Amino acid sequence: MGYYFSKTLPVEFDEAVRRATEALKKGGFGIITEIDVRRTFMDKLGIDFRNYRILGACNPRLAYEALQLEDKVGTMLPCNVVVQEITQDRTEVAAIDPVASMQAIENPGLKASAERVQTLLRNVIDGL
Repeated sequence: MGYYFSKTLPVEFDEAVRRATEALKKGGFGIITEIDVRRTFMDKLGIDFRNYRILGACNPRLAYEALQLEDKVGTMLPCNVVVQEITQDRTEVAAIDPVASMQAIENPGLKASAERVQTLLRNVIDGL
């Protein structure tokens, strides 16, 4: 089983970040964290890296449901979505597959919740 699903867009990096953020919001997710990996590597390591952004996406209702089922599941939240530059005019958007990430937890209710999140995230990525 793969641990993510993705789509490559024929657009520049900043446009892909904008589209991914907008699609996530329309799909019921808020962005609660945003990590600019390129900037972090430059600032902390002095290393130039490709454009790479990690968006921490959260559907509050489903996160609440998951935390009611398993109080330590917060270690696996939020759902990360990666936007990375492939070339100047091609950018990949990839999302974690929550079903794959929750396999370590033996809780049937949590599996069902992860499947709902998986459907929503897959719809977001496919709709880009």
